[in-house]
Amino acid sequence: MQLPRWWELGDPCAWTGQGRGTRRMSPATTGTFLLTVYTIFSKVHSDRNVYPSAGVLFVHVLEREYFKGEFPPYPKPGEISNDPITFNTNLMGYPDRPGWLRYIQRTPYSDGVLYGSPTAENVGKPTIIEITAYNRRTFETARHNLIINIMSAEDFPLPYQAEFFIKNMNVEEMLASEVLGDFLGAVKNVWQPERLNAINITSALDRGGRVPLPINDMKEGVYVMVGADVPFSSCLREVENPQNQLRCSQEMEPVITCDKKFRTQFYIDWCKISLVDKTKQVSTYQEVIRGEGILPDGGEYKPPSDSLKSRDYYTDFLITLAVPSAVALVLFLILAYIMCCRREGVIQLVHHSAIQKSTKELRDMSKNREIAWPLSTLPVFHPVTGEIIPPLHTDSYESTNMPLMETQQNLPHQTQIPQQQTTGKWYP
Repeated sequence: MQLPRWWELGDPCAWTGQGRGTRRMSPATTGTFLLTVYTIFSKVHSDRNVYPSAGVLFVHVLEREYFKGEFPPYPKPGEISNDPITFNTNLMGYPDRPGWLRYIQRTPYSDGVLYGSPTAENVGKPTIIEITAYNRRTFETARHNLIINIMSAEDFPLPYQAEFFIKNMNVEEMLASEVLGDFLGAVKNVWQPERLNAINITSALDRGGRVPLPINDMKEGVYVMVGADVPFSSCLREVENPQNQLRCSQEMEPVITCDKKFRTQFYIDWCKISLVDKTKQVSTYQEVIRGEGILPDGGEYKPPSDSLKSRDYYTDFLITLAVPSAVALVLFLILAYIMCCRREGVIQLVHHSAIQKSTKELRDMSKNREIAWPLSTLPVFHPVTGEIIPPLHTDSYESTNMPLMETQQNLPHQTQIPQQQTTGKWYP
């Protein structure tokens, strides 16, 4: 281990008088030195190596107790430190994890879990995962590295794979070693294989499932895929029976004889079980046969020679620019003629002018009362006597301002209509 440069120079050290070359560090310098040494050793200690196999479930638990030593304890005397700690995991140099690796942490007071199934493409390539722990009380961080060295499996992949859907489990509960061991033991009793491995675990929420209601401690469900080296047992084949398929289509629970071996701890939805036999899968690769849709081989690419004749684009420019301009000009002229010379508003203005002229003439006639009287004011015959009644006006101009009812009261030979008095008597 290489010591810091300040230790070699000895600037912060104080000389003593006990002997030549003897020196003593101050308390502040001693603390700095110990902190540097602790940081170097903790950095080395933070790198952890794991060796999972391709095609086999990989589970790594991020224990909070392991990271608590990175944060100084600040509780009161007599109290136990239980700080909320969360983790952030990412591939070194990238913002996220590899596609096959998932992470889950339910609460800041629970451990985090990295899980997934490595693929054969990652064999021999070390994967460095940066783990950053956040202390939510002191806002301090600590970073560790997890080096994943993926090894090749002997019989990868296992030819017979079955995926179960467990309703009464969450993914972090299923990832616990004792729970997963109990499930694999139950599957082994039903299947009786020589080799049995857990291939992958997926939460139902990652498959499009809905978040369950917080009633009666409902679980979100988890998919567990296992693989074996022997064909499926008769109990697992019962799901493919026509009777059970009909019951599943009617949303009824199928009848499985080995369900009681799981029912004590695991509630399995047998309608969602998936059985995959990789030995019967036919390769979809087809040899490419030349024919329609495939261009023949044209040989090497031959670029055009440098002695090409220049082309005159003046005519093309005129055709491209002049023709649209001429059409636009014609359309503009037609529109101008319609708007200015053939407007319906001109006729409306003529009618409006005629109305204004007639109105003005009527107003001038109302000011001049010496003009001829209308026919309605000429002498007429009396309806009773037959005598000619003079007109309702006189020659004087002032009579024209007299109301019509007042002039009719002074007319001779006018028939009077009896009037009714309030006393009940009639007067002629």
